[in-house]
Amino acid sequence: MTVPHMPPNETVPFPGLEALDLPKFVRYERGKVRDIIAGGDKLIITASDRVSAFDRVLDLVPAKGEILSRLSSFWFAHTQHIIENHMLREVTGRTVLVSRCEPLPVEVVIRGYLTGSAWRDYSAGKPVSGVRLPDGLRRNERLPEPILTPSTKAQLGEHDRPIAREELLDRELVPESVWRRVEEAAHELFRYGSAYAVERGLILVDTKYEFGMLDGKLILIDELHTPDSSRFWEADNYEELLEEGAQPQMLDKEYLRLWLMEHGFQGEGEAPPIPPDVIGELGNRYRRVFKRLTGEDFAPKHTSSEAERAAILSLLNEEAETTS
Repeated sequence: MTVPHMPPNETVPFPGLEALDLPKFVRYERGKVRDIIAGGDKLIITASDRVSAFDRVLDLVPAKGEILSRLSSFWFAHTQHIIENHMLREVTGRTVLVSRCEPLPVEVVIRGYLTGSAWRDYSAGKPVSGVRLPDGLRRNERLPEPILTPSTKAQLGEHDRPIAREELLDRELVPESVWRRVEEAAHELFRYGSAYAVERGLILVDTKYEFGMLDGKLILIDELHTPDSSRFWEADNYEELLEEGAQPQMLDKEYLRLWLMEHGFQGEGEAPPIPPDVIGELGNRYRRVFKRLTGEDFAPKHTSSEAERAAILSLLNEEAETTS
């Protein structure tokens, strides 16, 4: 993993929590992008600057983790009327304290447009996660209605696997009553996010949602409507580019995925080194999404790895005192 050349006054990339002197009563886990400290009925989640694609961690994008964390906090606060979430409070720009719950073993993607892996399956004559779409649709075209496509959750280094609704219910991965609530909440979140985005000149193309159970209740977890978990396109020239057969203007991680595919990588074998200008452009797109959605220029709160660790250790001490 390389650290790209940094322009003046740029935030130093944060690779994650390393060599953190943790108390014995907590457990540390590292995901593809997030580092998790588990203790009692709460989790501390820190969003690193690691960037993943095709289920592989590939590089570092300066300030990316903070952008994702703050955008998720923004959306969690705006969608509590739809479904409760795991958010308790922000600790730093990139670290949050959340309720510990039991994650569902299946995540969902709501797709409003025919693009990405859905287009690749459709153009090959395959259903999209068990859903048969009408004939004659064009790449990047808006679907007649948004579709919900579930997938199983992969371990680090493995691939998520699409799964049809009927299969996940037959295998009893999720009780049917809970799954109906998942579908209802996911569609409502997507409608809300789409309407909010279009008012700000963006198209919410598709997005991933994750859910968990807390005290017998379904809640929203992980991240929400970020350029890592969602595709965003510029709205003003979408129709024109669609008619030309050109790619929409992407403000999300799809920019990196397409670059990787152009260089022969889709998750198998060794990934090509990612040039600094590609990393820099990806970071710029994330910042543009942040500003369009929040109305604020992104200014990092994160100062250093040492400050991040100090804030987390302080929180751990605070939590230990309140539970003792």
